Amino acid sequence: RGYPTEAFPGRKVLGAMFVSAVPGLIMILIIFGGVRSGIFTASESSNIAVVYALIVTFLVYRTLTFRAFIEATMAAVKTTAMVLMVIGSAAAFGWLLAYLQVPTAVVEWLKSISENPIVIILLINVSLLILGTFMDMSPLIVITTPIFLPVATAYGLDPVQFGVILVLNLGIGLCTPPVGAVLFVGCAVGKVQIWDVVRTIWPFYAAAIFTLMLVTYIPALSLWMPSLFH
Repeated sequence: RGYPTEAFPGRKVLGAMFVSAVPGLIMILIIFGGVRSGIFTASESSNIAVVYALIVTFLVYRTLTFRAFIEATMAAVKTTAMVLMVIGSAAAFGWLLAYLQVPTAVVEWLKSISENPIVIILLINVSLLILGTFMDMSPLIVITTPIFLPVATAYGLDPVQFGVILVLNLGIGLCTPPVGAVLFVGCAVGKVQIWDVVRTIWPFYAAAIFTLMLVTYIPALSLWMPSLFH
């Protein structure tokens, strides 16, 4: 297929690369170790990780300049502002849905189609997959959660499992035409035609759908890791 290849650099080079990567890899231990031991919460771990990353990039790797830091901060502020606007609008939308009892209406509508939980969860998956091909993940998470979460829990789905199913569906949608944002960005970076890429990644679509079905109907696959933090 013309994929680029490189010669094996040798064990010494790999060892040196691993040693140079150790300061960055320690961040993983800080996050998981701190959360698992109860030193800080999951939200606090993100702040600690940012501070550690700044220290490593400034003092150890010395790859981050002050100008680049300011530019990254400004970009983060803009992105955060957009996300907060989306979350604020979605919160108001979620309140409106609850006030109008939309989740209850959706449950009743799905019950009119089938009483089988397997069929209902499959319909939720199909709905999320279709929505994910037309909209971005961030707004869809905050818009669809108030609608589908009560439905999923009403049919015995764990909220954590539903969250994994939601992200998997929308992640597949990000790589699916007609509005697959990640697919378009990847094609632009690689300077290739989108339909050439789509023809190549169909097997990966099949694997993703298969994984989605496993996570949907085998709860242990998505719940065993969260159970370790209890």
